Amino acid sequence: MSETHTTAPVFPPGRYGRRREGGRRRWPFAVAVAVFALLLGGLTVAYYDKYGQTDYSPEIVGWSVPSDTQMVIEFRVRVPEGAQALCMLRARDYDGFEVGRRPVTFPAPPDGGSVTLREPVTTTARAAVGDVMGCRAAG
Repeated sequence: MSETHTTAPVFPPGRYGRRREGGRRRWPFAVAVAVFALLLGGLTVAYYDKYGQTDYSPEIVGWSVPSDTQMVIEFRVRVPEGAQALCMLRARDYDGFEVGRRPVTFPAPPDGGSVTLREPVTTTARAAVGDVMGCRAAG
């Protein structure tokens, strides 16, 4: 039976630079990636707590346009028990320009939960679309 022996190549000294002995150490890079991932995760949680899902979540139910100077917007808002909500309603025309805006303040139902409202918004021209720009805690 014949055996095959392999040997490492021999390079002329000084021709290809100095050869490193052993493997490269990768643990500093792995630690840096882990620390970065933890910081990014913490930042994500902090911003979600601050700007994420709120207790005041508006939802458009519908709208109607009874005249050229008024739009009635129907919307639902989830409000925490014992709190008041302030919502900004907006009416826009066919081109998307704002033609009316109105703030609405209202209390939560006695048991908390959702409130459905129909509120008129006075407009300067015929409106085509009604929006709830956002809701937040009143006061």
